[in-house]
Amino acid sequence: MIAASVLVGCGSKQYQQRHREGLAPSAPIATVNPPQFSDAKPHDWNGRSPDGYSVHGIDASRWQGEIDWKTAQANGVSFAIFKATEGGDIIDPAFDTYWKGAGAAGIPRGAYHFFYFCRPAIEQARWFIRHVPRSPGALPPVLDMEWNAHSPTCTKRPDAAHVRREANIFMDALERHYGQRPILYTTVDFFTDNQMGRLTGYDFWLRSVAGHPSKVYPGQPWRFWQYSGTGLVPGIKGKVDLNAFGGSRSDWQNWLASRAR
Repeated sequence: MIAASVLVGCGSKQYQQRHREGLAPSAPIATVNPPQFSDAKPHDWNGRSPDGYSVHGIDASRWQGEIDWKTAQANGVSFAIFKATEGGDIIDPAFDTYWKGAGAAGIPRGAYHFFYFCRPAIEQARWFIRHVPRSPGALPPVLDMEWNAHSPTCTKRPDAAHVRREANIFMDALERHYGQRPILYTTVDFFTDNQMGRLTGYDFWLRSVAGHPSKVYPGQPWRFWQYSGTGLVPGIKGKVDLNAFGGSRSDWQNWLASRAR
């Protein structure tokens, strides 16, 4: 949850900070600390690396276990997105705990749904809506679409037109409920196979652990970049996905002000 700010006089330090960062006087200020992350399997970046971005965060599911949110925030976790649901009958058992913990720490938080290709999109949207609250200050909901070769119950790979149609059905339903245009997460092969760039009007969250998105997804605008699946973050036991916001600190604050409700 984004910490609420109290409006004070134009001579206040908070107003001056907003002015320096190019923000509207009423824009909320979210904590951004320099990332003190490492990686269990570091990549030798050729070209622009994640270090070139100011705002970093994580995405997590039950596999990350207990998280010390204050420690994570102090070491550079400026946002967190959690797995909430999958298909039409799975809930991540850590979601409620993570949602409340990140909110209590004042970390902007969001939720994602892992899409299941053997169930209609509208059923999955209703399942997500049933379990993810409309919390003030929450980030836009996220649709995670990728091939799941390890699914024990569904190995379908629908054609590209069907995939995009289902994505629109799901995201339109969430937009009506949450009042925010959802974010679309995807991977390199899935993006290419299904021509996901033909979907417009959405912020994209792209996975690319071996190259900058501009090289891996040429010409595709993006808002978030998942650059590692083996990150090490103080406050989190074991490995965690690392992400960067595609802009400056002031871009981040303005995006929060315009997207988070």
